[in-house]
Amino acid sequence: MAGILSRSILSIALLAGALVGISTSLAEAQTADGSGALQISWEVRNRFRLFREERDFLLHTDAGRGRSVLAAEQALELQSDGRGWARNTVNRLCIDLAGHVSEPCSRENVKESYLTPIDHPVVVRLAGPVPVGATCAWSFDDGDGPLVSTFDCAEPVNLRVRYGRTTAATVDVSSGSDGSQRVSTEIAVRDILVAGLGDSVASGEGNPDRPVALADEGFCFRSYLGTAAAQYYRPSRAGYKGGRACEAPDLLPVWQRQSALWFNPACHRSLYSYQTRTALALAVQYPHIAVTYLPLACTGATIAEGLFGSQRARDCPPSKAATCGGTVNGQLAELRDALTAAKRRQPDRKLDLVLLSVGANDIYFSGLVADVIVDTPTERALFRRSGLMASVDDARGALTRDLPQGFAKLREALKPLVGDMSRVIYTSYANPTLAQGGTPCPGGRAGFDIHPSFNAQPQRLAAVSNFVESEFLPQLKALALCQSGILCRNPRADRMTFVDSHQAAFASHGFCARAESDPEFDRQCFSATGDSFDPDIVTSASQPMLCGRSAGEFRAYLPRARWIRDANDSYFAAMTYPQGLPSSMQPNDIHDATWGVLSAVYGGAVHPSAEGHAAMADAALPAAAAVLQLDAAVPDVTSGPISPVPADSR
Repeated sequence: MAGILSRSILSIALLAGALVGISTSLAEAQTADGSGALQISWEVRNRFRLFREERDFLLHTDAGRGRSVLAAEQALELQSDGRGWARNTVNRLCIDLAGHVSEPCSRENVKESYLTPIDHPVVVRLAGPVPVGATCAWSFDDGDGPLVSTFDCAEPVNLRVRYGRTTAATVDVSSGSDGSQRVSTEIAVRDILVAGLGDSVASGEGNPDRPVALADEGFCFRSYLGTAAAQYYRPSRAGYKGGRACEAPDLLPVWQRQSALWFNPACHRSLYSYQTRTALALAVQYPHIAVTYLPLACTGATIAEGLFGSQRARDCPPSKAATCGGTVNGQLAELRDALTAAKRRQPDRKLDLVLLSVGANDIYFSGLVADVIVDTPTERALFRRSGLMASVDDARGALTRDLPQGFAKLREALKPLVGDMSRVIYTSYANPTLAQGGTPCPGGRAGFDIHPSFNAQPQRLAAVSNFVESEFLPQLKALALCQSGILCRNPRADRMTFVDSHQAAFASHGFCARAESDPEFDRQCFSATGDSFDPDIVTSASQPMLCGRSAGEFRAYLPRARWIRDANDSYFAAMTYPQGLPSSMQPNDIHDATWGVLSAVYGGAVHPSAEGHAAMADAALPAAAAVLQLDAAVPDVTSGPISPVPADSR
């Protein structure tokens, strides 16, 4: 057994057997240059630093080998039987459920500063035509003098290299009668700080890290009409032991303990968000970097309330429902505070990349959705009176009048934080209403029959789809790129990096898309005519699904033709209780009519699914890599025979 060198900042150890195979694969990939020469290969271990445990990162390196982010997500969905890869990872992060960064964060039993690491774990090995039985004398020098030790050349080496320094790595390979050879390279880890900003599409709304578990039995909701006949049953939460009839007492704390889980419930931040997947994909694809990711996006955010100012919390951690805070700090202030704290400890620390999607809430997009899907007169009147419904004319006015001013203010606020505005990757939205290569969805109750008042009214749907496609999305592009008359102080310097290549793929995967390859439960239980649930108030109390199957068989994370969550998906995956609403809109109890409506949409209706977010990450990834210049040449590796040295000079 080879020895272990001990220095607090640069320590060397043999890797466990499982890592040998991983390192071997990496070495083979990095030496496929046809030269046949010995080389030193290295990679940063667990280099997506949000993950505390390496097994969670290795899950993605294995799934992502030779695959796009979308293909990797689909493979992981099948591997987890639709339960989702994030359901366990969510408990092993360097950020807690309240959004606080763990400082320090214990990663693989080493306490690290999350925002300002002093060193990084690295795997090093000799690659190429290594002679059998050869001995390797390794030397690593970061400027404080070399650390040396000898190992069998078949063994990989595990070390921590200092942040901000280059470590010279040299190995003398001795193989008996074949002589000796020296191989040298430089190890320099680039730690990239990435911040995610924006609204619900940026946060990952619609995709709880651990979906809600559903029961076979029904749960009663009242209608706004308030009569005994105006009640309906939908699937209940598994584990809820309270009364399920509308006349039963309110047991909210018991109900909350069976909630879906987000890695930040107040903002519905999800590990499935395109921003998280983009940052993670950078770490997966580029083995010589580490990625420090700071997720700040929040569902419901506008530029004024969310980025600049505080906003209401959307949800609460299940175990802390009684003490849930009602507001979330502004994202720009949170980012500014994090950078200030980081620079105090590490003056050269800078923000390398901002991932941004915002603007939809500024033009009342959720109000447009409500206008499309809320169909019954009573509910429409109530939603309009509460300001929760908006017309296309309302949205057009905000798009012309308010959004350009808000965007200009946001641009000026980002400049001192990121410096070069090209480092802001603005990823646009996709039109959620298209299928079959760009045909607008026909409308109807399919996918929206979770609530009796819902019906995607065809004329209103067509009007919103046309507005999004021909007005909203082009205006966002002009705002990001200082085009089409958008005033920027210095158009060339003020342009963001704009991403919209995913929109073409979404044109076949809107909320109405269906395929024979969809999950069996969806095909059997979500009716194409909007008749998924038993309307009988007696029989639906024990079995609300007309298909006769258990609602618990629904799998939020299986591949589907639709990359946009419909209202049925939202309820079955999240069933969110909207605790962040103003007190005037808080439901009286968990059977309340308001709760019935909002539980069907506040978990992410008309938002991208995990597959949709993965497709967005595939679009954002090359833009991010280009801005960061990650495809620049790797450090040179030199090799050659060792000249004989007199014994007394060694």
